Amino acid sequence: MAGLNITLAPGWKTYWRAPGDGGIPPMIDFRGSQNINATQFHWPVPEVFYQNNMRSIGYSGGIVLPLELDPVGDGPIQLTGSIQIGVCQEVCIPVTFEFDTLLPRASAARDPDLLAAVLDRPQTATEAGVQNATCVVTPNDNGLELTATVTGSYIDSIDAMVVETGDTSVWVSEPTTQRQGDQISGTVDMISNTGAPILLDRSAVRITLLGTQMAVDIQGCAAD
Repeated sequence: MAGLNITLAPGWKTYWRAPGDGGIPPMIDFRGSQNINATQFHWPVPEVFYQNNMRSIGYSGGIVLPLELDPVGDGPIQLTGSIQIGVCQEVCIPVTFEFDTLLPRASAARDPDLLAAVLDRPQTATEAGVQNATCVVTPNDNGLELTATVTGSYIDSIDAMVVETGDTSVWVSEPTTQRQGDQISGTVDMISNTGAPILLDRSAVRITLLGTQMAVDIQGCAAD
């Protein structure tokens, strides 16, 4: 486990993996790395920002982004590559920087900032007691309309919903949300960036619920 530490000047922010209409998604390239079979980011709970009537999702002040590394074999890991992120105060600016570091395979010491970032994650559907998560999909003139509905006793503490498809070539709008009892529903438009038909895999749909007191990460949704 390693950590990518991004420190920002006061008043600036950067973006989450699904940044919203007002943000720039991070793009990370590990070409040049050695002894790495696979990588997986563990995203801490983000904040929701509104500016010029647009919603963006990210982090203010900075973020330690945990990175889980699966090595090919024994020995150290050479972590080499580049990252492009958006940073924003009044306007958003794409920034690219390179990284190149040699990581030991093991360390007896734990970095407190990295440990805090690993622990600052959304709850899983099981941990949060999600009773049900369904998706209704309807074709429209531009692509697809999807309505995701989540049932749980904590719904009144949720402020925002994010829907992802698992396909980076598909644009997903900010949900229009409704609440009824212990249910929250969000309706989004999905449009292919390439113009190709959208082949939606419900098991790859990812629903994130964000609130001031809790966040929930739901993987997959069933047909209603």
